[in-house]
Amino acid sequence: MVQTHRQARLDGRSERSRATRARVVTAASELFVREGYSATSIEALARAAGVGAQTVYYGFGTKKGVLAACLSAAIGDEGLRAVPVLERPTVRAVLAEPDPDLRIFRQVRATADVLGSAAGLLNIARAAAAVDPELAALWEDFDAERRAVLRALVGSLARDGALRAGVAPIAATDAAAVVLGPETWSALVTQRGWRALEWARWAHRQLAAELLGRLPDDVRP
Repeated sequence: MVQTHRQARLDGRSERSRATRARVVTAASELFVREGYSATSIEALARAAGVGAQTVYYGFGTKKGVLAACLSAAIGDEGLRAVPVLERPTVRAVLAEPDPDLRIFRQVRATADVLGSAAGLLNIARAAAAVDPELAALWEDFDAERRAVLRALVGSLARDGALRAGVAPIAATDAAAVVLGPETWSALVTQRGWRALEWARWAHRQLAAELLGRLPDDVRP
């Protein structure tokens, strides 16, 4: 079908809108992490992105809307918000892994991919949530989704008979949430200078011991 002039104009406008949105998200992500959420104004991030403040308000509504978009972009689920978290491709791939030890490794690797790009923003959202009810809701939504994934992981291990004897699923989920949390990543990678691979190996060992009752295959003596 031959594209009409009007269709071409609309497509060009949509592409420019996407490019502008991406520029705002990139600039805002850097400013939020460097300056903090409270200290970053809409006007400041608009200047950094090279757009007008009204463009930011029109595209995102509020500063919280900007932060939410930054988090979605960093986590990699910006186009998947309407998809239930357990139906997203990365989660499905983890839960479909038949080997329990490798299933845990895949979850660790997926988490490292997210935290490598989003840990700073997640810590900004968590800190700001203590004083901002809207950001508290944003943080709670993220935390609820990650805990849903970890509950599903623990549940899959229990169904396979691989979950460590005597550990309650809720306790196992809590332990996994701590090991794979942005706070732990920041403490070891951001503050102590661990490489992502070192963190992943450590997290894998902790979870294999806690969830399976043994060391993972790659470090077993």
